[in-house]
Amino acid sequence: MVLKAIKLRKKYIIIIIIVVIFVIGVCVWGKLYKNLKIKEMLRMEEIQKIHEMENNKEIGEIKQEEKIEQKEYIKWVDFNVPLEVLEKTSSLDIKSHNSEEKVKLNWIELISYLATKYGGNFKSFKQSDLDNLVQKLKNGENIENIISNKKLYSYYIEAYTAILDEFIGEYEIEVDNNGQKIFQKKYGIKAFLPIAKNYNFSHYDDFGNSRSYGYKRVHLGNDLMGSIGTPIIAVESGVVEACGWNQYGGWRVGIRSFDKKRYYYYAHLRKDHPYAKNIKEGSIVNAGDVIGYLGMTGYSAKENVNNINVPHLHFGMQLIFDESQKEGTNQIWIDVYSIINFLKKNKSEVYSAYEDTKDYERKYNIIDPVMEE
Repeated sequence: MVLKAIKLRKKYIIIIIIVVIFVIGVCVWGKLYKNLKIKEMLRMEEIQKIHEMENNKEIGEIKQEEKIEQKEYIKWVDFNVPLEVLEKTSSLDIKSHNSEEKVKLNWIELISYLATKYGGNFKSFKQSDLDNLVQKLKNGENIENIISNKKLYSYYIEAYTAILDEFIGEYEIEVDNNGQKIFQKKYGIKAFLPIAKNYNFSHYDDFGNSRSYGYKRVHLGNDLMGSIGTPIIAVESGVVEACGWNQYGGWRVGIRSFDKKRYYYYAHLRKDHPYAKNIKEGSIVNAGDVIGYLGMTGYSAKENVNNINVPHLHFGMQLIFDESQKEGTNQIWIDVYSIINFLKKNKSEVYSAYEDTKDYERKYNIIDPVMEE
């Protein structure tokens, strides 16, 4: 009996020990589980914070992109001002500045007023509308008070200023004075035809025509047909931003105006000797300087190849109201056909300055105030 009691006691002790161990294990596991749970919760909170930070960053970036997208600037210009209007308004401007007239007219303001009146359709142009406007201005009326649609006028004045701002103004140019060259102050057209004086060329309004090399696209310039080697002239003073080979334009030059609004593109320059002396990226050129020579290069991934059928200069003007437009998908190229015809009034005369290289230079230098700004 005693032996049986001892065995029974041992059994109870073992059971108690097992129960105690189980209870301790449950407590320990519970504590561990709780700690794990707390760690998991903290980890989830951390992940949530990270996600919130990332979301806030993305939202911030989206808002910044939206802010950029919402920047207000002109995104399209259809330049269809006819030669007749350019000539009449420029003549009024120049005459008023070269006379004792009290009121000095601004041709860009006159053109912008007419564009506002006609809704941009210059086929409705009447000489009487221009005469009436000029008379009102000479009588002391302010153009801001004359116009009826101020918002539309604001668009046209900004657009046409971007195109024509440096075409007319004060400048000094060399003239012959009894065999000597002296500088004479003038007010008038100070932009130049891109073809040098005494060199023939022909052109027609081919802006928007189809082109197929590389991919189907439209022609964004005006082709000036001429002889290989014809000196090409800088229309306006500015900085050379592009110089070298492009498979579409061949040897080409891109010049940016100092106000950054205009980018002039001269393409298909001469094989082997495309550029005038000292023309390279970063060079500063004066209106009327020789920048290169007409040719027929381009339409080739390989450099210095003549793949253009007819020798000509491709001349284009890009407008830039926001820097994103320079190389972006929302570029603005305008029809320069009437501008070329207008600039026939002002040609830069050149001469062969270097017999060894057959390079040309302008004969009469110009002092352009924009170069000093």
